[in-house]
Amino acid sequence: MTYSIVAKDKETGMVGVIVASRFFAAGAMVPYMGADFAIASQSWVNPLWGTGGRQMLAQGESAQHVLNCMVAKDEGHATRQCHMLDQSGSSAAFTGDDCIDFAGHEIGDGFSVAGNMLAGKEVVSETARAYRDHLHLPFAERLMTAMEAGEVAGGDKRGKQSAGLVIHRGEAYPWLDIRADDHEDPLAELRRLYDVAQETYLIVADYLPTQEHFGGRPDEADLEGKIEANKARREQDGKKSQSHATGTEM
Repeated sequence: MTYSIVAKDKETGMVGVIVASRFFAAGAMVPYMGADFAIASQSWVNPLWGTGGRQMLAQGESAQHVLNCMVAKDEGHATRQCHMLDQSGSSAAFTGDDCIDFAGHEIGDGFSVAGNMLAGKEVVSETARAYRDHLHLPFAERLMTAMEAGEVAGGDKRGKQSAGLVIHRGEAYPWLDIRADDHEDPLAELRRLYDVAQETYLIVADYLPTQEHFGGRPDEADLEGKIEANKARREQDGKKSQSHATGTEM
């Protein structure tokens, strides 16, 4: 009872899953991620498709092979929906015959969209179109923009409740993991949380230890300087936006 995108950004190597649903905390149940692969397990969700699939993808298995294995071992596969992206960037998707209409998926270049219990097939096609049409946007913004297009096309036919966005940037831990578990406008809340994350959180994320630099620690003066510069820039951008809205010159 959900729609989602699984994608990899060719420019940065980031992988991400974004999901929205008329179901509580879809962002906690649907995404299963690794440093360079991603899974969205949904419909009558079987979390083992996510946990087992994550182990197999981490070992270098292809997305299609992993998906075939999950379908073969799950006697309830007709009610499942899952799509995933492997370490090579290849995608695979499965929509069971008993998923509630509308249910379907679309695989694109470096991404896939899948959904069930949707208002119509346009939800999937418009989400995919918006993703392709906004490749110029930063990865997180592109994912949110695409999901918003799907919502305009009807989204989950029961309404809105939750959304989640998880992005990994080459590490086993997420670069960004934000959720709106129970909200009247969850995709808009993701936008707000992403905006807040840009104030300090994502600046600090650039200084976190990595497998290559396991004991990495930021230069505190450099970090503080970037946070202050970012704060000043955001304040200036806010003033410009306000002046444009009121028709005044700054």
